Amino acid sequence: MRIGIVGLGRMGANIARRLMRAGHATTVWDLSAEAVAALAGEGAQGAADLAELVAGLEAPRTVWVMLPAGTPTEATLETLSGLLSPGDCVIEGGNSNWQDSVRRAKAMREKGIDYLDVGTSGGVWGLERGYCLMIGGPAAQVERLDPIFAALAPGEGTALPTPNRSGDPRPPQGYVHAGPNGAGHYSKMVHNGIEYGMMQAFAEGFDLMRAANEMHGLEMPLPDIAEAWRRGSVVASWLLDLTAQALAGDPDLSNYAGRVGDSGEGRWTVQEAVATATPAPVLTAALYARFRSRQEASYADRMLSAMRHGFGGHVEPPKAG
Repeated sequence: MRIGIVGLGRMGANIARRLMRAGHATTVWDLSAEAVAALAGEGAQGAADLAELVAGLEAPRTVWVMLPAGTPTEATLETLSGLLSPGDCVIEGGNSNWQDSVRRAKAMREKGIDYLDVGTSGGVWGLERGYCLMIGGPAAQVERLDPIFAALAPGEGTALPTPNRSGDPRPPQGYVHAGPNGAGHYSKMVHNGIEYGMMQAFAEGFDLMRAANEMHGLEMPLPDIAEAWRRGSVVASWLLDLTAQALAGDPDLSNYAGRVGDSGEGRWTVQEAVATATPAPVLTAALYARFRSRQEASYADRMLSAMRHGFGGHVEPPKAG
């Protein structure tokens, strides 16, 4: 299957590479001619603009847009809606607001174009590990594009089967049809809100142990504790893996400023908690902790920076002054 990929940044380029490794063909475009040339050198078909990208696809066409939320995505989708034909499909895999996805899907549907909002988790490790996909949109297109999603998904890996589970075989492979348009990005929004809370818990816990070392002289080896927790502990997780990697390289995390950004999903999660009157004190506190980190750095903040850099390649700017 051939698919168009628009946006060849940290995740878009690796999505194209993973699809090509699975035997799919890609036509790619990005504002950066160098990024297009790099993928073309690896077997992709490069395009000079969106019109050329669409022209290089066979009907029914599928274009995956992987751009920053907001204006870049909005402008690109508007252009594509004028280039694509009824029966074609647009996949929007960035971290857009779910309400924008509902609106965009309606506008595309009026032109006969299907729209899938696909929450995509995997960060800079997705090429090797695969991407967890949360898909919102019409079932017919989700089924048609299953080979694409299956190629990108991580597969069962080493996770043990869930006892007594039956039904849809896709979730155990790491991808799920989450519901109609909006559901993909809504579930990704909540996913990222939970991520904030988990990261904050690790950061505060290790900060507490570091403080105990200084105050009580316990001399706890934090890198070794993190390493031991990775095996058999109930808090074992990929975030703990990244924490252990960061501590092994630099127990003081001195390479991180501790200025932790937020890319929108955490705020939207808290706003939804307010709108639905759903208590979410941990997720809300974790968001506020990121705001506070931009005022004063702590060891916990540096650990958050380390984890965020580990899974997403995010580089936090140093504080002014």
